[in-house]
Amino acid sequence: MTRQILAGLDAAAFLRLHWQKKPLLARQALPEFTSLLTRKTLFELAARDDVHSRLVTRNRGRWQIEHGPFAVRALARLPKRNWTLLVQGVNHLLPRAQELLLEFAFIPYARLDDIMVSYAPPGGGVGPHFDSYDVFLLQLAGTRRWRVSAQRDLSLVDGAPLKILRRFQPRHEWLLHPGDMLYLPPRYAHDGDAVDECLTCSIGFRAPGAQELGTSFLEFLQDRLALDGIYRDADLKLQEHPAQISTAMLQQMRRMLERIRWQDSDIAQFAGQFLTEPKPHIVFDPPHRPLSPAAFVSRVARQGVRLALKSQMLCRGRQVFINGERCVVHAAAALLLRFADQRRLPPNTLIPEEAAHWLYQWYRAGYIELERSVSR
Repeated sequence: MTRQILAGLDAAAFLRLHWQKKPLLARQALPEFTSLLTRKTLFELAARDDVHSRLVTRNRGRWQIEHGPFAVRALARLPKRNWTLLVQGVNHLLPRAQELLLEFAFIPYARLDDIMVSYAPPGGGVGPHFDSYDVFLLQLAGTRRWRVSAQRDLSLVDGAPLKILRRFQPRHEWLLHPGDMLYLPPRYAHDGDAVDECLTCSIGFRAPGAQELGTSFLEFLQDRLALDGIYRDADLKLQEHPAQISTAMLQQMRRMLERIRWQDSDIAQFAGQFLTEPKPHIVFDPPHRPLSPAAFVSRVARQGVRLALKSQMLCRGRQVFINGERCVVHAAAALLLRFADQRRLPPNTLIPEEAAHWLYQWYRAGYIELERSVSR
């Protein structure tokens, strides 16, 4: 990849020189996506109850945050300065946003999170802060001033409703115009202010913390535990203090708990399900009148099939993970990996019986959709 998306760098050079290391400013990286959406469309998305949206306002140095949904008329009546509307998961709602996300396929899908779009009038922003994940900031409309710092002091303002840096010391400053993009590694302090009315797109990459992984993995393991035996103390000795927990009891409990084991295969299965698990607010739309299995396969052959915008699909060998579910495949492994890579199968694709079985199950669940037929 030598397009301007990475300021002329190919993907390997970007990963070597910048990924999780230092910022990259790319002028006119993706000008073809500046028409991704309008303010009107963003306001309409923020009014939906199945969309995660936030409104951040600043008044005399004080910050306030409200959570949507918001009435479109209420948003239209907001002041002319100093507020920001943020809408998460735009790629789950707009096909064009999903196409934008695929421009970043040089990063594994397992790391992709979602696309957030923000609108701000002059002076709007969310204050100096840092993120714990990698982010590409693509300017869609208007001009935004970004100030950036690699400072180590990441202490936050006490009591603020947002994670605002207490002492922000910018080292670099750039004005981004429509089509320009800025990459920032995790924990880089930054502050973006709208110079004029602007739309900014944030392409984020998830980076789960060790605590989150540990907690989720233990929940995963609890359904797979099969420990035999019970606590036994046939050699129980008389204790001077009956309220005291004995060393012998603790030692036996430790021996019982040490029998908890897991293998690399358990971690692989956990990772696939964890990384594709939909966020709590995501709901899938099954077909109201599903086709029969035979009719479905016939339509797939004629029209092709694609992942629903809200679906996440990953593979590991013969394991396929989709929206937190796992299936084990054999002859269909290569085809389903291609489906996961491209998020679609074109017309005239040969669909073996095993693949047809799983595709139909996912179709019934609303995880995949038939491509629209092209009229002639």
